[in-house]
Amino acid sequence: MLIKHAEDLASSDITPQGVYMRRRDFLGTLAAITGLGDKLTTAKMLVTTTDAPTPREAVVSYCNFYEFGSAKTDAARYAGVFKATPWSVVVEGLCAKPGTYTLEDVVKPHPLEERVYRMRCVEGWSMVIPWIGFPLGDFLRRFQPTSRAKYVEFTSVYRPQEMVGQRRRLPALLPWPYKEGLRMDEALHPLTILAVGLYGENLLNQNGAPLRLVVPWKYGFKSIKSIVNVRFVDKQPLNTWQEANADYYGFYANVNPNVPTPSYSQATERRIGEFLMRRTLPFNGYADQVSSMYTGLDLRRNY
Repeated sequence: MLIKHAEDLASSDITPQGVYMRRRDFLGTLAAITGLGDKLTTAKMLVTTTDAPTPREAVVSYCNFYEFGSAKTDAARYAGVFKATPWSVVVEGLCAKPGTYTLEDVVKPHPLEERVYRMRCVEGWSMVIPWIGFPLGDFLRRFQPTSRAKYVEFTSVYRPQEMVGQRRRLPALLPWPYKEGLRMDEALHPLTILAVGLYGENLLNQNGAPLRLVVPWKYGFKSIKSIVNVRFVDKQPLNTWQEANADYYGFYANVNPNVPTPSYSQATERRIGEFLMRRTLPFNGYADQVSSMYTGLDLRRNY
């Protein structure tokens, strides 16, 4: 895996110059939303791939966000009515400092970083996205999880009046609200982040505003959007897609090109914006960083 820092590359290596230079505007906008003012720290940069970023327009228009519908264009079409501010997150469970925290409380203590990650969908398509966020582990440690906390469970917002997909009976019959979970070591891994923006801008509603998870070595459905609840638990939580269709979606969701779904292979993928298929990499190309967490775990049974 290639890792570069800001001093090693030009802004044009990440995303178009005009978009990158809007970072100051993005920070100012986020400051206005969260009340962080001048204390908001300029993002540093971490690049984990030499692949070119996916064009911004594709990322903000081609989305899996079933709360707004099952078609890839539904989120961009219907998300305009969603209200991402004000926002609060409930932290509870096996920790010393539970409570309800505003978006300002969540973001303010953390310097924002720009991280360019490969993202892979279980359906066979992939993107490269420059996220803006901060390590999830830094956030979680603030609440002092106890030694009994083995997993972290996340819950998305439930607002059927604003999220048309939550009012529809989708083919998968998803149980709302959407839930996801990580093992504690996965949650604390430095590649796992909470994202508040992408392409130098605030997260758009269709991309999970105002706060979403990003776990780049797992399939995209693990990166839960519009988070309102974080719970420390001692037992493995049941994630939404596992509950809805366990034959396709397991708890771990590590990208494994050697294990097909019941319907199709995971050995190749189509990068959005490209015509030819490319070979899928184990752990989405992050094996050197994360594979040691799964030593001795059967990744065919624990998919």
